[in-house]
Amino acid sequence: MDAQTKALYEARAEIIKAMAHPTRLFIVDHLSRRKACVAELTNLIGADMSTVSKHLTVLKSAGIVEDHKQGAQVYYALRVPCIMNFFGCVESVIKTNANRQLRLVK
Repeated sequence: MDAQTKALYEARAEIIKAMAHPTRLFIVDHLSRRKACVAELTNLIGADMSTVSKHLTVLKSAGIVEDHKQGAQVYYALRVPCIMNFFGCVESVIKTNANRQLRLVK
């Protein structure tokens, strides 16, 4: 594998790692419908504000979300809405695996 190919796979892995937490998946899903501030996400998730902020930092560092200040609040939005295609693919894998398990018990 050449250096350019390796760098591409490493960049892909960083994005996938950023998504690899249930709370971050929830945040991405919520932001696919509307922008939100940390306080709103904190209430929805039921975690403390510093934890939610850390999750948002991971997503922002990976280039998945972006932030913008509006008055005293910082709002987050999806930077690349196509990330939701990834959710559809993951759910297809879940369904395929479930169907395989059902066939085993029949």
